[in-house]
Amino acid sequence: MTLHGLIPASSRVLVALSGGPDSVALLCLLQELGYDVAAAHCNFRLRGEESEGDERFVRELCRRRGVELHVTAFDTADEAARRGVSIEMAARDLRYAYFNRLVEEEGYDVIAVAHHRDDNVETLLLNLLRGTGVKGLTGMRYVHGRVVRPLLDVGRQDLLDYLSQMGQTYVTDHTNLETLYKRNKIRWQLLPLMREINPSIDATLQATIGRLAEVDEWCEATLPEALRSVELPPLDGAERCLSLPDLMRLPSPHLLLFHCLHPYHFTDRQVADAWQCAQRGSQAVFYAPPYELVIDRGRLFLGKQPSLGEGDVMTLEVDTPLQLDDGRLTARFLSIDRLSEIPREPHRVAVDAEGMECLQVRRIRPGDRFVPFGMKGSKLVSDFLTDRKKSLFAKHRQLVVTHGEQIVWVVGERPAQPYAIREESTRRVLLLEWHQGTCLGKNPS
Repeated sequence: MTLHGLIPASSRVLVALSGGPDSVALLCLLQELGYDVAAAHCNFRLRGEESEGDERFVRELCRRRGVELHVTAFDTADEAARRGVSIEMAARDLRYAYFNRLVEEEGYDVIAVAHHRDDNVETLLLNLLRGTGVKGLTGMRYVHGRVVRPLLDVGRQDLLDYLSQMGQTYVTDHTNLETLYKRNKIRWQLLPLMREINPSIDATLQATIGRLAEVDEWCEATLPEALRSVELPPLDGAERCLSLPDLMRLPSPHLLLFHCLHPYHFTDRQVADAWQCAQRGSQAVFYAPPYELVIDRGRLFLGKQPSLGEGDVMTLEVDTPLQLDDGRLTARFLSIDRLSEIPREPHRVAVDAEGMECLQVRRIRPGDRFVPFGMKGSKLVSDFLTDRKKSLFAKHRQLVVTHGEQIVWVVGERPAQPYAIREESTRRVLLLEWHQGTCLGKNPS
């Protein structure tokens, strides 16, 4: 026999038992159906004597029903303060970490929790009020990893009636009755009003959750293929590159953009702003550390931010490779009698090293100018890169080798004319090379 098809009859079930009516009803129901159950209780030490009373009740309940009980206690408030998170989040993380540890140590098959239909409906409304995508409106899942929720189709009142018929008592958390919290406002103020308008609102919203879950499953299955149809080969070191004109020709392009960016933790506001920029054809940069999103010339570039920040400077020492995000820079002296071997390659250049004492590496900055090799006048580096058809994403990552305040080499592009080799005067030659493709990092100095 199974319960909602979630728990095989032979399973060893660990019940999350708070002592409240929902978890007590779940424990009794599973026992009644013949499951091999044990219970786990967490004392979060948040309600003084009331928390201690809950623990005493749970111990007595399990003793009377012959259920093995695991109990632990947490200093939840201290943990929340230490991590800088809400008490609710800290309690949740502590609880599930404890449950999962018991599963590993004791060999339980599943963790049964007592979330029911009313909880699911409240979660839907809470997420709707906060603002969310489709996934946030799909409520809780019947199965999530080791966690099962057999009561998601059962209402709170049905559980109270079941306990009443059995004559089974339970404890009440007084904080669940206070309307200081958003969920409690929904439970005790909003939902009763909605039930006056539609007495079947709980079942209606639960059915809506089911339909939205199906929509979400369909999206999860089809959106990746739609995105692949507009993806371009990765450019300029980006992890992903999309064609915005192709994206806009598809149905629901904004949804596709959200699906692409949400896993990288860009906010809804950022996605909306990125969509507006894409529609206008304007350039834009957005950050969701460690990721960077760049919109430029009808393309969307997505990749990790460079470890070398805008104000960072690194020293390039002769014969000591300098590791960066996606490459390695090297500098070594070249014998003067080998000038015929001087390379003419963008990623490998030779420069006059006379007077050079210390070379540095940094990203380009606004206003940077240099005299490109073969030219007489100076040029903004940004304009030079624009002429080279470089994207804004590539410009953000462009490195320069400098001597003092002067640019010696726009890495991978062009050396500066003042440092060109002159047969009649050059006495010392420095070979600079950019080795693309290594991924070792080094902290800026």
